[in-house]
Amino acid sequence: MREKPKEGVTKSKNNMLSSKLIDFFKSKGWWYDDYSQQYADVITNLNISLDSSFGQFYLHVEDGPTFLNKGYQLYQICWFLLNSSYNLDIKRTHDSLNLPLEYLPLDSFEGEGGFFYNRKTEEVLELELGQKLNDFLNGKLKPQWTNFNEFLEWFFEV
Repeated sequence: MREKPKEGVTKSKNNMLSSKLIDFFKSKGWWYDDYSQQYADVITNLNISLDSSFGQFYLHVEDGPTFLNKGYQLYQICWFLLNSSYNLDIKRTHDSLNLPLEYLPLDSFEGEGGFFYNRKTEEVLELELGQKLNDFLNGKLKPQWTNFNEFLEWFFEV
């Protein structure tokens, strides 16, 4: 039985991954029914619900440290937090781009662009240096995906 979320953990509005995403991940051999406590701790320490689509994806889906599609790379966040300097990436991203703390980088921001997950609203934002970043910081650009499921369906072309 799962523990209650830690104090301050965002409750999920979109409780689970869509069945078409789960079927896609299973067909690729990327879906794991069981997950490690270490990965669960990573998600909880990010103040994200284990039952959110973000939590479910990063607990149950793995194809190495990154997922590649459409010419983009998407981090396996749990792996990166446990095996790299991802915490420094988060800090550097917030400091250099002046992004609100609720935004987590989903990739390395190579090529001066990248994806960010809002852990409060579950929206996903694509940013690039220059006009897109300025528009976002000035409130003119809103996240392109209203939830993590939508983003994953777009990313994996499901």
